[in-house]
Amino acid sequence: MNHLKTTLLDGKKPAKFDKQIVTNLLMDQVAPEQVREQKLLIGVRNEDGEIYRLIGATRHNSFMNAVEELFDLDLVDELQDSDELVEGCDAIFSEQ
Repeated sequence: MNHLKTTLLDGKKPAKFDKQIVTNLLMDQVAPEQVREQKLLIGVRNEDGEIYRLIGATRHNSFMNAVEELFDLDLVDELQDSDELVEGCDAIFSEQ
């Protein structure tokens, strides 16, 4: 059972590495509001620094698995040392 949902945000350009994310993470493509309903949210920034993709996880272990996969792609979580939410996200990944 897949516990990750994802959406691309309108008007935001996907990052060059986006195809790797889609390949490595098993996710259901849904509407943005369905992703925002999930308990834990991961944002992904493009090269312009804009969040273009949201990934939502219902369960903490699904969230941690997604985070590990994103680290494996050499992406960096800017909120790693923070308990604060930024733009509603628990983690925000981008290229360093």
